[in-house]
Order: sequence, then structure tokens, then C-alpha cells
Amino acid sequence: VTEVQTCALPICRPPLLIFFCGKMAAGKSTLARQLAERDGAIMLSQDALLDSLFPNLVVNVASYIEYAGRVNKVVAPIVVDMLTRGVSVVLDFPANTRNQRAWFRGIIEQAGVAHELHFLDTPDDICKAQLKARSAHLPPGTKWTTEEDFDLIASHFRAPAEDEAFVVIRHARA
Repeated sequence: VTEVQTCALPICRPPLLIFFCGKMAAGKSTLARQLAERDGAIMLSQDALLDSLFPNLVVNVASYIEYAGRVNKVVAPIVVDMLTRGVSVVLDFPANTRNQRAWFRGIIEQAGVAHELHFLDTPDDICKAQLKARSAHLPPGTKWTTEEDFDLIASHFRAPAEDEAFVVIRHARA
């Protein structure tokens, strides 16, 4: 008797690394959850890891760079291992600068897998409105909730460029 194995997607698809580029409050985390569900992928969130491992310590760009660097150093080999074992991964980590995208490039090359860089091209006014809405329940002046915080973080943003050679899926919002 020959047994035929069948499999339902997404299990039989080759592993895929999915990651995101977009300004603060553009909708990256929402899309990350949707894509992880769609693909049956493991999702890791940099914000959740930073909040759990370094509560109240990310207070400015310098501290973000320090603590995010620590998280990324630990997460990268784990993600490479999952991908090489055939598990798709959604990284809700920002790919908003060339340096950040270089970290993703290293994972892609080490794991030898396909990838999707989802670029949420969202106008500042929409991002600011979404930031205000998602922060409405927080005390006034809570870090990373003001338009000034948005402007500071957005000043570091760089959209993906062709010479970076990523597979970019652009989500334009009006």
C-alpha cells in the first residue's frame, strides 16, 4: 500500500522571511499579525521584546539603538535556525534605515531563503492620527506618543532603495 501524504498550505511552502518598513504608526504591527496568520508563520515583535527585557529603558534614540542592538544580536541566529528548518518568520522589527535593512540582509543570506519587505508608504498625517488614536488611553507625555516623538523618529526614516535589491511589496495609503 502506498501512502500519499497531502499537506495544506502554508506548511508545504518554502520558508519565507517577512519584514517591514514604514514610519511610526504606519500600521506595520497590524500587517505583521495579518501576514503571520495568513502564512502560519512565527511572529516576533521587537517592541514586545524591548518592553519585556528592558522595561522603561528605551527613552531616546540612543537607548533604542543600544537595546534594539542587543535584542537583534540574540534574535538573528534563532531566526536563521527557524528559517533553515523550514519555518517562515515574520519579524515585526523596523527596516526603516539602511543599517536596519543590512541586519535583515544578513539573516536572508545566512538562511538562504526568500523574503518580502513590506513597505507601508503612509503619509505623515495618517501616521500622526493613528499614533494619537493608539495613545489616547495613555497619560499625557508618555514617551513615543507625541507628534514631536514622531517627527524625531521619522527624521531617521529612509525608504528602501533599488540598489538594496530587496523584494519590496509597497502598500500605499492615501
